Amino acid sequence: MLPRLVEDCKSLLPSGFIFQQKGAPAHTAKLAQNWIATNCSDFIGNVEWPPDSPDLNPLDYHVWGVMLERYKTFQPKPNTIDEPKKVLQTIRDDLPQNSVSKAILSFVKRHRACVKTWDGHFEHVLK
Repeated sequence: MLPRLVEDCKSLLPSGFIFQQKGAPAHTAKLAQNWIATNCSDFIGNVEWPPDSPDLNPLDYHVWGVMLERYKTFQPKPNTIDEPKKVLQTIRDDLPQNSVSKAILSFVKRHRACVKTWDGHFEHVLK
């Protein structure tokens, strides 16, 4: 998923972007950090990350929620340990690109709201 996300960022934000992940173990893994540092021209490494803020992560405030809702209604239900991964890949592949693009582009608005509130709560500024 990471290579696809970076490619989407490059096509949606051709003037540049800064890539940052959150503190999940998969994100802090040396392999993931090295891949991002190699494939993203501007990258915030895990030692520089601010406190976790799902409101600043397009995957958290949009994509995972949509995927979870679709997973709950997916039929037939997975029966083996490997099937959930395949189901989630199918759901991800079926996400409308325009919806994902809007979530990524809304990051700018969310970031400005965060800066405006001096890194405090900013949900009220988004409305």
